[in-house]
Amino acid sequence: MPRSRSALPASGPVRLGPGAHAERRPASAVIETGFWRARQEINAHVSIPQGPELLESAGNLHNLRLAAGAIDGDFRGDYPFVDTDVYKWLEAAAWQLGRSPSDALADEVGRIVTLIAAAQQPDGYLNTWFQLVKDGRRYEDLRWGHELYCAGHLIQAAVAHHRATGGPELLDVAVKFADHLDSVFGPPGSGKPIDGIDGHPEVETALVELYRETGERRYLDLAGYFVDRHGHGLLGGEVYCQDRVPLREATNVEGHAVRQLYLLAAAADLATETGDTELRSVGERLWRAMTATKTHLTGGLGAHHAQEDFGDPYELPNERAYCETCAAIASIQWSWRMALLTGESCYSDLIERTLYNGFLAGVSLDGERWLYVNPLQVRDGHTDQGGDKSARRTRWFRCACCPPNVMRLLASMEHYLASTDGTGLQVHQYIAGRYGEGGITVRCETDYPWHGAIALTVEEAPTDRSWTLALRIPSWCHEFRVDCGSRAYDQTDAPLDDGWLRLEGTWSPGDRVVLELGLEPRLTVADPRVDSVRGCVAMERGPLVYCLEGVDHPAGGLDDIVLDATGPLGVKHRPDLLGGVTTIVAAGHRRGAADRGWWPYTPANADPAAEDGEAVELTAIPYYSWANRESGGMRVWLPTT
Repeated sequence: MPRSRSALPASGPVRLGPGAHAERRPASAVIETGFWRARQEINAHVSIPQGPELLESAGNLHNLRLAAGAIDGDFRGDYPFVDTDVYKWLEAAAWQLGRSPSDALADEVGRIVTLIAAAQQPDGYLNTWFQLVKDGRRYEDLRWGHELYCAGHLIQAAVAHHRATGGPELLDVAVKFADHLDSVFGPPGSGKPIDGIDGHPEVETALVELYRETGERRYLDLAGYFVDRHGHGLLGGEVYCQDRVPLREATNVEGHAVRQLYLLAAAADLATETGDTELRSVGERLWRAMTATKTHLTGGLGAHHAQEDFGDPYELPNERAYCETCAAIASIQWSWRMALLTGESCYSDLIERTLYNGFLAGVSLDGERWLYVNPLQVRDGHTDQGGDKSARRTRWFRCACCPPNVMRLLASMEHYLASTDGTGLQVHQYIAGRYGEGGITVRCETDYPWHGAIALTVEEAPTDRSWTLALRIPSWCHEFRVDCGSRAYDQTDAPLDDGWLRLEGTWSPGDRVVLELGLEPRLTVADPRVDSVRGCVAMERGPLVYCLEGVDHPAGGLDDIVLDATGPLGVKHRPDLLGGVTTIVAAGHRRGAADRGWWPYTPANADPAAEDGEAVELTAIPYYSWANRESGGMRVWLPTT
């Protein structure tokens, strides 16, 4: 039976321990209508149901059957970490079952959980690559083997399955594996046989969550050991593997983006559970360095295709931007932990930007095709045919980390919307649905991000005490108005505190607050040290970054278009386009070969022509919706007249 519309899920991917040292705790929420409900429905009815078939065709389930001794044959797949695709799909399916129970999906999950349990070895170890290809030689290649990385995703799937369904079957597997790891890994002098870390962080944050689920302190201690042993040369000092410098000494994010962000998410978890103020300071320092110098306008992270890494400060290319979808997901996971730990609104600002842009672009509107990398420009005539590092959407990947990662975030997205503390309820993201905790429930009605009106109605509240409803005012929003019934505010007199609009009072069921965020389209420029976009602007509206696509400008390519930055920006809602979007309409010029002459350089003091080239009307679409029609050029940053 479907979950009651009045029911709010009990917990999500992060559930803080009773003694957590955090300013906030996740509140329960349910998404009922609107923009993100539509995305969740496609995830539930298209993406997740296709998972088993795709995992079957790629060989992931075949390998588990081999490891379980159910069939004979050879290992299939190009990488030692293919098991994780199964585990991430299981996590997505578990959160989906918690949202909307389904006998068919539950049966599919049960079948795969049984297979995993059968493949596990008696002492708890499980990794089909090493069991089948490496003749059981464990932990000989921690740099590339991904054994602990796979274990981490298994643990997270097990925690999700237990929280969403109450079933112990997968949790038993995870506990057995974690106990095995705890018997093997430890610092010098601990009596454990291996002092080592995985080349791809992931197990650390999973172990913290297993501690939260079971109360077993050994798992938290093991996570802390793994985090603090990075940077001590156990992997040859490799920056790619987060082994160049101890995390506590780092001054900026570096190396493989996903690995760095998973490690930082674990550090935030540890700071939350242990009260380690140094780790909290590390998170604050590195987050600010990352956002100030290494984050794309879309929230995307990762400058280089080679090594999938961050690059140097202000090295933010467009056409060659990597911005792996998994890095966007890892950024959201880390920022949410930092938002809970510190209570600061900036972390949820970045979550919003990344959700609507760098993350959501990773899945097609129909839920069937994916982007591994998310560039900010595709030149006219770009001809690649798809694949892991392509600018074309692909059905599945050889390294299929991104699709099930997207599935699990969409299936658990309610978890990232609101928080609670001793003062009341904080609304981090404006999504149509209901949020609540501790006797407080608030309904949110909105058509955001297309319209800025957000109506919040108190449905349940203690009437014998005062409490605060805190609303995040996005950092991009410079004009807003809020009507509380008895009092109205705007940006000039609202009681703002660190980006939070705090409305304190004794609330009663039926009380209503209407927040109106100004959504006028705007032009954005980058720090001049970002040399790839110097002299360019981007178009934004609300939380959405916009881009031009060649299919909307058929008279010629995008590479010759120049935006008229002095002209007005208009908006047009297009229910017929890309599932229904609001576009930005702007004036521009198309410059041809005759305009440029034979030499593209001119003296710096030359007078440019006021109206150079053919006038054209530009139609900009939300960045998340690009690459859903015919192949062609795409640009976020545009040169200006």
